[in-house]
Amino acid sequence: MSRPPPSPIYTLRGAGGALNTLHFSCLTGDAPLLFSGSQKGSIHVWNLNSRRAEKVLEGHSGSSVIWVSTLQSADALISQGRDMWVCLWDLSEGRGEVVDSVWTGSVGFCQGSVLETSPGIRLLACAGQQTEEIKIIELPSKTPVCTLVPDAKLGMVMCLNLWQPDSGPGPLLLAGYEAGSLLLWDVTQRSMLSQIIVHSEPIMCLTFDPKRLRGISGSSEKMLFPWMLDGQNNLQLQECLPLVNPGVSQLCIRGDGKVLASAGWDHRVRLFSWKKLRPLAVLQHHADMVLSVAFSNHQDPKLRLLAAGSKDQRISLWSIYNEGANTG
Repeated sequence: MSRPPPSPIYTLRGAGGALNTLHFSCLTGDAPLLFSGSQKGSIHVWNLNSRRAEKVLEGHSGSSVIWVSTLQSADALISQGRDMWVCLWDLSEGRGEVVDSVWTGSVGFCQGSVLETSPGIRLLACAGQQTEEIKIIELPSKTPVCTLVPDAKLGMVMCLNLWQPDSGPGPLLLAGYEAGSLLLWDVTQRSMLSQIIVHSEPIMCLTFDPKRLRGISGSSEKMLFPWMLDGQNNLQLQECLPLVNPGVSQLCIRGDGKVLASAGWDHRVRLFSWKKLRPLAVLQHHADMVLSVAFSNHQDPKLRLLAAGSKDQRISLWSIYNEGANTG
């Protein structure tokens, strides 16, 4: 007898706009939190115990919020809007104020990426004012580190992932472009290490697993493309993963490296085993495009959640393929 299709454990309503970005913070504080950024410019801080928004932040003048993340704790938030600003927030002791901001010059949809390089010091990567330009900025000093521009015309920067390899000087940056190309940059040397053409359409999203040196990207096409880095930092394309319907907004690998989630334009979230890319489940709940997916960072694997944000202005929360499930 086949198992019934999974259902969300609950749904969060009231965001007031399409949900472009989600981020969990479940390791510190009194309650696990979920941050969401909406097309209407609001950032909601959801308390997952009460299942309500305990705070609504307005810092991007009504412009669409395309990225939210926390820094060392849930009290330090970073957000990016299509108003061309990255904002740093202080949420400690009930506050909800912007304490600093960085102008990017980019009105596109490319989400920033942040990496801690030493205690209290971070690098921010974001799309710049020029079409192919990537800015690297040190925080909190806001010191410009470098600008990365490819030699070829690759169109707009669409997605970024900044990471620190276990060996070598690092940090390195993966960047997906409008032309469908994926580039690996050495930030310290300001040089391109590798380039491959992955998609025939703009790369809409990518995610990367630094432990396995393997990533995957999506576009408006009817397939996902996994790729890997060899020992010489060369990007190598792997066999594509066909999809039932075209279009993926976002991809996310769970913290334990076992499950990959995709946010589909077909209103569905699809789960795959990350090791073999075997389809695990199709989550159907939303009435419009799924724009964002995120896995929680609960220390207890049994408490892990998957959140999906949609153009239908709702966030669905799922408890699925947790401890003991076969995800090979």
